[in-house]
Amino acid sequence: MRRLIEKGLMFGNLVEVSSPALVERYRRALRHLTGKDTALTDFHIDISGYAPEIGDELGDDLYLNPNGCNRQFILLTTAQKTAPLLHIRFSTSRGILQQFIEANEAQLFALTARDAVAGELENSVYEVSNPTRLFDMRRVTVQADTIGGHVRDAGKLAALVDRFRREPEGWRDDVLIAQMIELAKKTGDVTRVPIALPAMSFEQPDFWTAHFGGLYIFRGLPFPGVIARAPKAGLGALPVAPVMDLGDRNAIADWLERNELVEPIVQARGTDVAAILRQKMDFILVDAADALNLDLGSATRADLRKIAHRLGSALPAEFQGLGALLRWVEGAGDWPRLTSEHPAYFYTLRARPGRLRDLVNMLLAELAPLDVRQLYITHKELFYASYRGWSDRKRQYVADFLEREYLVDRQGARRALFGPEPGMDELQRPEMREGPKPATDLLQRVGPWGAVRGRG
Repeated sequence: MRRLIEKGLMFGNLVEVSSPALVERYRRALRHLTGKDTALTDFHIDISGYAPEIGDELGDDLYLNPNGCNRQFILLTTAQKTAPLLHIRFSTSRGILQQFIEANEAQLFALTARDAVAGELENSVYEVSNPTRLFDMRRVTVQADTIGGHVRDAGKLAALVDRFRREPEGWRDDVLIAQMIELAKKTGDVTRVPIALPAMSFEQPDFWTAHFGGLYIFRGLPFPGVIARAPKAGLGALPVAPVMDLGDRNAIADWLERNELVEPIVQARGTDVAAILRQKMDFILVDAADALNLDLGSATRADLRKIAHRLGSALPAEFQGLGALLRWVEGAGDWPRLTSEHPAYFYTLRARPGRLRDLVNMLLAELAPLDVRQLYITHKELFYASYRGWSDRKRQYVADFLEREYLVDRQGARRALFGPEPGMDELQRPEMREGPKPATDLLQRVGPWGAVRGRG
């Protein structure tokens, strides 16, 4: 993984903690939350305050996320809002933390100037030993305060000030006045500079979790469903149906269409469809050549074309399906009929705009895993797991490509591939849509590339 780290493709954009004051604040917060400590004098933290160096030191990558739920966090600076979240267990966690920081940025800026802020993403579930426990997770509440309890004390002081103002003899109450003075030494004048970090709650009807091999849970849709990475038989009875796994390609395709969650790439406005298809074909070709131990050369498009000619009829079905679509896009071939049974089918789709865009693109990355760019952008946990199993040739090609084509303009690449980012209102307040409208043309009635067959 060193190659990825050196290129900024792993552990990138973390916040450095090296000043003695910040290190000591972090240590106090760590002891407060976990009872553990660190001897390190410099490290890097993600949006939640997790430091991979401390994870290595403690031998515990989940030291801020016990049991993989109710993630705890340590904020030393509001700059953490742009950092990634490492060792994700729930797809909603980073978005919730980011929204919390942005909604309270002024207060957090003032509080972190004097102390670390620590807190937790709370829900009513404290362990997930059984898949059914995941369905009790409906709302996440963010609770936070400084290690010194400044927010708590400010609330106490505000209540005492209110009492002092309401009671006619308050000015004679020496005990009350002494309490106010003592609290004000810690909090400052809360009448002039109020201190507050109100608890924020976020609904969580739809999410991915790393538990049980990886599950996508959709409850806020007209047609709910669960999609598992591992065989669904191992999950037992669940309160949401249907339950599908990645082998149920036809059923997943049908379910995505009924919920209006996907659109064909060729229909996406303002998209260079031909360029996207060519790049997907390159990724597929690199994987095929690597599996046969063929020399990639410099892995230029000319080199890859030579490999394609060499493979001939042995070219992967995914490559041939996308090639047929590319010929149609460029006016050199007929409209291809790629049903959900075709290996190229999910490579031709992207999520429709809306609050579930990133989650659906994450699912599509699992259904089209040879598109390593989409895999890296939308599902880093799976990307890193897959990377470990690749040959050094493929690792080098993918790392060089991502450094050259993605890191130089992350936002532009995401916009070109997936469309505009969902608005914060869409992310914070999940919408309950009415059922899909009746199909208005043949394309909507039969699916993007032909009739969706069965529900396998």
